[in-house]
Amino acid sequence: MAFAALLSCNNETTTEDGLPINFQISGTIQGAANERLYLEASTQDGIVDIAQVEVESDGSFEINGNIPGLGIYELRLGEGNDKVLPLTMQPGDTVKVKAKSESFAFSPEFSGPVWAKPLTLYFKKFEAFSKSQMAFQTANPTASQEEGMAQFMLERAKVDDFAKSEIKKDLDNPVNIILTSSLSPNMGFEGWDTTNLDIMEEVANAFVKSYPNSPFAARMQDQVAQIEMAYQQYLMQKEMQKNGIPAPEIALPNPEGKTVRLSDLKGKYVLIDFWASWCGPCRKENPNVVRLYKQYKNKDFTILSVSLDDNKAKWEAAILQDGLVWPYHVSDLQGWNTPLTQTYGFNAIPHTVLVDPQGKIVARNLRGASLEQKLKELL
Repeated sequence: MAFAALLSCNNETTTEDGLPINFQISGTIQGAANERLYLEASTQDGIVDIAQVEVESDGSFEINGNIPGLGIYELRLGEGNDKVLPLTMQPGDTVKVKAKSESFAFSPEFSGPVWAKPLTLYFKKFEAFSKSQMAFQTANPTASQEEGMAQFMLERAKVDDFAKSEIKKDLDNPVNIILTSSLSPNMGFEGWDTTNLDIMEEVANAFVKSYPNSPFAARMQDQVAQIEMAYQQYLMQKEMQKNGIPAPEIALPNPEGKTVRLSDLKGKYVLIDFWASWCGPCRKENPNVVRLYKQYKNKDFTILSVSLDDNKAKWEAAILQDGLVWPYHVSDLQGWNTPLTQTYGFNAIPHTVLVDPQGKIVARNLRGASLEQKLKELL
């Protein structure tokens, strides 16, 4: 995909690369006399310079060139990276910009395309949010982290509510490329408004319909699909954090190749111990697990060790070296690629799950003193 540099601010209709000039940005930037102004695009190969011009002595400018299609383009003032404005442009846009050099990246005013007004308002909302945060920190220097986060969420909600309202007004407005970032689960799924996913899907579908040949529209659909998949995994992992639910079946081969099933151990308390020979904290915890096994093995307690090894010889050697004398050792030898990380909802080892004689989860991630105390309570 070719990008064209600006020829000059004149009556030319093509760029120096022979491509038609298909956008124009003009306006005034107070206090920016003789500074360089760039229009750029981020690509997989890095930042590409589309056009550039020197701001006139009175702060006025006009910059034009050729853009390949709908997307986020960045208007950068000067040689640093602290004065950058995102523009959701598409071919044919004629944009007016009014700004000040010292607040270029925070409070611009746009006019012209359909995205200009909502983007201007979004910047104003975000500026108010930033000022409120600074005011709170100044007025409450000893505020706790919890108080600071509560204030952050309260003020940020105003920005997010505005974004949601504007998106619903015009689903295929190019500005929604930026506004949908307020709907994304940027701080995780805990407390996230799940209706945001429906809105994002509506936006992506509207973009595909209105801009059928745009890679950006296809990318939005992919992003929504990825968020939906991640959310489903979050729900599954959250469900797995609950106690009292049946432990998912584990059916894997032992070192001799015989399949061992968790369900075959019903009638005992079972500590499912996810570990690996290469895991230092796991190996450090093993003596404690061995001690507790010997202490409670005659009281309807056993251990199912599930290794995240991918090397059978190292797995077997670690079992012998650490004296893991219980009979139930299994592994699919897939390392972190084992589906059990998703099934049981963990991303670090050692990780333990304690299952009661009925096969239901009664505790998770116990080790050391906490594991010993729980076994004392139960056995």
